[in-house]
Amino acid sequence: MIIMETTIGGIIYEPGSSAKTKTGDWRTFKPIFDNEKCKRCGICQKFCPEGIISINEQGAKANMDYCKGCGICAEECPFKAITMEVEKK
Repeated sequence: MIIMETTIGGIIYEPGSSAKTKTGDWRTFKPIFDNEKCKRCGICQKFCPEGIISINEQGAKANMDYCKGCGICAEECPFKAITMEVEKK
């Protein structure tokens, strides 16, 4: 029998474990950013559930090590500057 140590109530005292584990390996789709259409409004960044989109003078980009390919960024972009493409492994 394996006994694992747990906290009372399963409380997590140390957040941020996802930064230690790259989680983008299993996605099916990936976002493609068209920085000619991008107006740098930040809506994609605000709606990204993983918080992995960064915006600078050139436009937006996603940290593909952590992107799960959910497509929320593409759905929310009012300028249609993000499209979802099938991930090629």
